[in-house]
Amino acid sequence: MKQLLRHSLLATLGLSLLASPCLAAFNGVVNLSAVVLSKSVCRFVTTSSTLAFGSLDPGNPVTVNMSTSLTFRCQGSANPATYQITPDDGLSPLGAGSPQMQHLTNPGNYIPYSISLSTLSGTIPKNVNQTLTIDGTILGSDYQTSIAGDYADTITISIIP
Repeated sequence: MKQLLRHSLLATLGLSLLASPCLAAFNGVVNLSAVVLSKSVCRFVTTSSTLAFGSLDPGNPVTVNMSTSLTFRCQGSANPATYQITPDDGLSPLGAGSPQMQHLTNPGNYIPYSISLSTLSGTIPKNVNQTLTIDGTILGSDYQTSIAGDYADTITISIIP
């Protein structure tokens, strides 16, 4: 009897071990990510500025260069503070990196222009105002066939962090 019980116990144990793979859990994949926030907090002190090219004469199409500026400051616990500045391409770009002003009453007409910023990134002392100079250029050849009227565009300049 003991021998029969022992064989029965071994057979049951053997079946349990063979059945174990059927009870295996399904595996799942969890993708993890994290963003480490900067200790700097940068903001524009002046939040708008106008880059006025003035009157353009298609009869005398010369290249026009103008400048304006914005003031920004970085705060936070990091000293010095690191920042990055990026402009967009305006409301009616011809393509990436190709902003253009649109005629205000005849929206199918545009004048291309270019902008450059005095800085795009850097490290500065915290709590000290910094000046961002924005230079704009319109080539004479880009407006020599333009129709008369007012042209405008709006670009957004972002600063992070």
